[in-house]
Amino acid sequence: MKQNYIINIGRELGSGGRDIGQKLSEHLNFEFYDRKLIEIAAQESGLCKEFFEKADEKASQTRWGSFFAMRYPFIGDGVVPSNFLSNDALFKIQSDVIRELAEKHSCIFVGRCADYILRNHPNCVSIFISSPHDDRVDRLCQRHNISKDEAEEMMIKADKGRSQYYNYYSYNTWGAAKTYDLCINSSLFGLDGTVDFIENFIKHKFQLK
Repeated sequence: MKQNYIINIGRELGSGGRDIGQKLSEHLNFEFYDRKLIEIAAQESGLCKEFFEKADEKASQTRWGSFFAMRYPFIGDGVVPSNFLSNDALFKIQSDVIRELAEKHSCIFVGRCADYILRNHPNCVSIFISSPHDDRVDRLCQRHNISKDEAEEMMIKADKGRSQYYNYYSYNTWGAAKTYDLCINSSLFGLDGTVDFIENFIKHKFQLK
């Protein structure tokens, strides 16, 4: 039976983590999932994609919301009020999708606590990609054609949201070295060099040719 291999990528905004993951998927011929998970979760649950977009990498605000939400996790006729669909309920649906995909084929997942969700998978590697502050700002300015102040604000907001989300659902610490198998500064080798480094690491760990 064919073995599936999983790479989970956590990343700081502006570190190039998503681009690295996408290029790595092309090199290794793995399926790549980032925001595509939202579409799949919406299709499989029958819920509106907007519910998942609003909750994307955001921790639940209340425990009461979780209690009521779990009563209606898969209703798809559009009559469920949004306050009955907590982030916890949507996280559960997305977690089930991640597990199903990991059973079907080798994958690269970006964010969304996939490393925690798949922590018991036998062939799983978790990687965190960071980059110096100024490099991240410059990359965001170029990509989005925004000012440095706007890039700073975007970084602070995104990193805060991602860390709260990850820490809340995984009970681990976002970005902490002990949480991952490999932490790497993408500015050391550039994006392409980082892809090559991670590819060699993966091939060595899993004994891939």
